[in-house]
Order: sequence, then structure tokens, then C-alpha cells
Amino acid sequence: MIGRRLASALLIAAATAAQAQALPAFGEVRAAHRPSDILLLDRHGEPLQTVRTDATVRRLAWVGLQDLSPALREAIVLSEDRQFWQHGGVDWPALAASAWANAWNQRTRGASTVTMQLAGLLDTRVARPADGRSVAQKLQQIALARQLEARWQKTQILEAYLNQVPLRGELVGVPAASRFLFGKHPSGLDRQEAAVIAALVRGPNAGETAVVRRACELLVAQQQGCPGLATLVAQAFARRHGPADGPMLAPHFARQWLAAGGAAPLRTTLDARLQRLAVATLRQQLSELRGREVEDGAVLVLDNRSGEVLAWVGSSGPGSDAGAVDAVLARRQPGSAVKPFVYAQALQQRLITPQSLLHDAPLQLAAGAGAYQPQNFDHGWRGWVSVREALAQSLNVPAVRVGAMLGPDAVFAAFDRAGLRLRQSAGHHGHALALGTAEVSLLDLTNAYRTLARQGQWSPVRLAAAVDAPRRAFDAGAAMAVTAVLADRSARAATFGFDSPLVTRRWAAVKTGTSKDMRDTWCIGFDGAYTVGVWIGNASGAPMHGVTGVTGAAPVWRRLIEALPAAAGAGDAAPAAAALRAGSGEPFGIGPVTEGGVLALDPDIPLAAQRLRLQGPEGRWLMDGVALGQGRAVWWSPVPGRHVVELRGADHRLIDRVAFEVRVGPPPRRATPGSG
Repeated sequence: MIGRRLASALLIAAATAAQAQALPAFGEVRAAHRPSDILLLDRHGEPLQTVRTDATVRRLAWVGLQDLSPALREAIVLSEDRQFWQHGGVDWPALAASAWANAWNQRTRGASTVTMQLAGLLDTRVARPADGRSVAQKLQQIALARQLEARWQKTQILEAYLNQVPLRGELVGVPAASRFLFGKHPSGLDRQEAAVIAALVRGPNAGETAVVRRACELLVAQQQGCPGLATLVAQAFARRHGPADGPMLAPHFARQWLAAGGAAPLRTTLDARLQRLAVATLRQQLSELRGREVEDGAVLVLDNRSGEVLAWVGSSGPGSDAGAVDAVLARRQPGSAVKPFVYAQALQQRLITPQSLLHDAPLQLAAGAGAYQPQNFDHGWRGWVSVREALAQSLNVPAVRVGAMLGPDAVFAAFDRAGLRLRQSAGHHGHALALGTAEVSLLDLTNAYRTLARQGQWSPVRLAAAVDAPRRAFDAGAAMAVTAVLADRSARAATFGFDSPLVTRRWAAVKTGTSKDMRDTWCIGFDGAYTVGVWIGNASGAPMHGVTGVTGAAPVWRRLIEALPAAAGAGDAAPAAAALRAGSGEPFGIGPVTEGGVLALDPDIPLAAQRLRLQGPEGRWLMDGVALGQGRAVWWSPVPGRHVVELRGADHRLIDRVAFEVRVGPPPRRATPGSG
């Protein structure tokens, strides 16, 4: 009798309580559910990276009731709300018994039904505080529970509750508890695992002993035994809450993508196939350098036209002691890798031309109270050399001479326009600035080379959102002149040879860099569609043993630049499109001449009798800017000297371009590869 009277009184009080704000519909709650871990996709929709976006909880994707273990559904109802399928939101007899026990200060099981608990999860005003709900809050919770029962189906109430109920520690929802405590999907929970989760609903932060006791009581009520239950709980509590299930191909990029405003749809600019290749190639190279005190590396691949990031490898992974450090963003000395921008500025100011002569001889420049005496990598001198040879062979002294012509302020300004974002002033570095003493990131340096590929036009790297409009960093003539030198195999052969990792099957412009004491090695270069940057060194800053830009970073660069079209799909520039056609049996590009190669004419045969058959894809042929013909092949009478042959499509876009030299007599002997 007392129970009925109390229930009636509570019902009247709940009905007359302040009207609660209408609860959302089931579909709205499900749509608003946000996992703490999201899955990023690559540009083609392939899974790429699982990223945690909410550090306060671990909440996985919503799981429908039909995909939750029947054992779990039974355990939760038996443990939390035995009359769930019969009541209308409130278990009045249980509520009356609880109120009577509280009146006599007796500890008893709470009377909140699953529906009432869900109301507290959906409306923060009636969420359970640490010291318990007030009478007014309890009445409001009852009113909300009745609203839920009137608007939602029972199955929807149970489904929403199981996806949102707080469990142990940071775990929210049965899917997260199942994954992080037992390593499985909630559809596969057995009776013991389900009993453990049900025990955690009652006491999320209870100790092992209490959880085992409660779970065992529940199993006994289901006429089940408890063998091995204590071990199961101990193992569940000992599991580390690592990342959620999913690919982990680009953790460093993911952080930057989210920081740059990446949002749904979660499709990024990366290419998963290229990302895998970059990771594998970097790790293979580091493995081959084992024993030379090398453990870290980074790779960046950019689309020349759009600036989109196609591959971003910030760390070599498990083999590194600094795997969390993003080496794409870390700032280090680039060494000779910044020389192209020194020469570009001097060319732009008309201080030099590619044919100008520079004196490679001992040099001493004033540097404050002392003197600055630059030396070449091999400590040798070559006398008078052309600008083309000086840059291609990465000679230090000529580069410093050009930098001195400009002055440190002009060199600093050129670096700034190229987007290198130096931290110290020009005066801080002085004339040594031309040799790469200022620290830069792989991200900024690779994008600066992309500026050369775009004929001097700089634009920001694109991560997620739209980027600023492009601006001119160097005039097109200066950028193209530097690019031609960086692609000239013959000009660099005296230092690097004809068979170094800088030699590729198709046209590419490339430069290496090695910092002081061999602490950092770089290789950055581009073709018509892509720019690839590679850094290899040690995150700790420790020097390597006998590793230079050519032996360290360059092999990774060549592997990627040659694989790019097949790995990344069709590019925006015509050379990449031409390379793609090679897989279908069509000519790869211009042949038989090769970039930087030397064609030797027979001195015993008249020049007029010697002809060369050039072949490639269908297009218009030009030799040194003069039309040769059209089709898949043309004949040309070689003339001694340096030449550039171009193949253009019907839309006048460049398909391929090869710079080479014609000489009378045998080709020059190959030099021993050097460093740079």
C-alpha cells in the first residue's frame, strides 16, 4: 500500500515538475554520435590513417543493437533493469523500495531504469553528479524517461544506452569497452565478457575484486559458472588503450591535416599506394645504411600544379628513437641544397649568366672580427669554371662568391621569397648563408623546389583547405635557367659521375645537400608533375659516418621520382602522363638520347652522312626550338654542341624534354661519384 501511494505521489510530482526541454529523436542522437577516433581516407577513398580527435574519452563508431552480442544484451538487462521490457520508463516498485531504504539510511541497489539512465546521458541537467541527484533532478529525470518511452522504441532505448553508457576510465559505450578491454567487436562478446561489462556499468572504477564478484553473481543468476573469470578481468584491466583498429600509414600528416582544418568528408590529398612506397623505400635505405650511425629519415611528395601533398613520411617508424617527431617539419641545416636559390637571385639581377666564369680558388671574406674561408667538399680547387658547372657540381667557393656579389641581405630575401622562413637574420649568418647554414624544414625546402618547377611561381603547400593565391618568387627566366642546370647530367658528371642516384630514366632536375659534420643529408628534385624531397640523418642531431646527400637521401629520391606516375596516378603535367603510357606498351619518352647524355660522332664519317632517328609518342618535334617534324619518329642530322629536343602534343603541352650534347670522337670517361 505504501509503495503504491509513494508511486502515485512521485508520478504527480513528475507531471507537475518544471517542463523539461523535449529530448531529441533517436535518429538525431545516432546522427550526432561522434567517435573519438576517425578514419582518414586517401585521395581515392582508400583507408589511410586512424586518428584520435577527442583526448577526453575513447568512443568508437555506433553499433546497432542487432550487432551487439545477445549475451551482452541479456546481462545488461538482468543487471541494470530486470523489468526493462515491461515498464513505461520507471520501475515504480523498485523506486519506492529504494526511497524507503534511503529514508532509513539503508544501502540498496539504485532504482534508475535503463531509460532513466539514458535520460541522464542525453540531458546534462539531470546527469548524475558526484554527490547524487537532488529530488528536483530526480523528478525531472523521471519526466524525461517517460518522454523517451513515449517517443522511442524499446530497442532504440537499449541501443542508444549501450553506445553511450560510461564504462571504465575513459571508455564510453560498449563498442569501446569491447575493443579496448577484450580486443574484439561487441558482436563477439561471450557470457563472461558480457558479465564483466555489465559489472563495470554498475561500478566503472571498481577494483578487480569487486568486478569479479559482481560479474560472478550475474553469471550464477544466469546459471553459469565463473572459472577463469579472475584471470579474464586481470588481463582486461592490464590491456593498454592503444589506437583503435585501422590503418596507421600517415600519423604525422594526419595531425597536420586536422590542424589545417581537415573535416568531413575525411578524404585527404595523400595517395595511399605512394605513401606505402615512400615508407618502404625509406626503411629499406636506412637498413642498407645500418652501421653508419643513421636511424632517421623523412619524405615529402608534392603535386607541382596544385601543391597537394601526395606523400608525407615524418619518421622512419619503429627503428627510430624519435618516432613521434615529425622530421618533415623539423628544422635542420640544408647545406648545398639552398644553392639553386642563390644562383636564381644572381641570374635574376643579371649579375651572372649560366655561361659566366667563376673563380674556384682560395677565398677569404671579412666576417666580423675574423675572416671566413670557405672550402669545397673535397678541399680541392678547379680554377675558372662556368656558373653551370659550379652549380651542377655543387662547388662551395663559387657559390660563396655569388652570394658575396649579392650580399647577405639579398640572399636572405631570396630565401624568404622561396618560402624558407629563416629564423635568424642575414647578419647572423653572413656569407655562410649561401652554403646553407640557416635551418629550414623539409616541407619548406621541397616547396621551394616546387617553385622552380613552376618557373619561379610560389604557392603554399595544400593540406586540407584552400590556400592563398600564388605569388612570384623569381622571374621565369632565372628559374628555368637554374632548372636546366639541375637537370644537366653532363655538367654534374665531373663530381657525381654518369651513374649516380641522381640519374633517372626521364627528365628530372635535382640537387643534394650535406650539412656540416654530415649531420643531415638531403635530396630534392622534380619532374614535370611532381616534386620529391628526402631527408636522412638523426633526429638527435648526431653525425653520421660517411653518409652524404648522394649516398644517403638520393637513392630514396630516385626510387620515388621514377615510380611516381604508376604510384600516384595521372598527374597534371604532360611528362607524367607520357610516363603513364609506358605501361601500355607505348614509348616511354624521347629516345634514344638521354638527359645529360653525350652523343659521340664518328670522326671518320662525314657529318652529313650521320643521322639520328628520334622516336617517342605521337607529337610535334622541336630541336633547339626549331621544328623537326611530326609523328612518332623523326630523323635529325647531329651538329656538335649542346642541344635540347622537345616533344609536344597536339595541344602544345610538353610531353618530354631532353638536354644532351653532341661531340666528335669517343664519349668522356666516367668520373668517380662524389658528394654534395
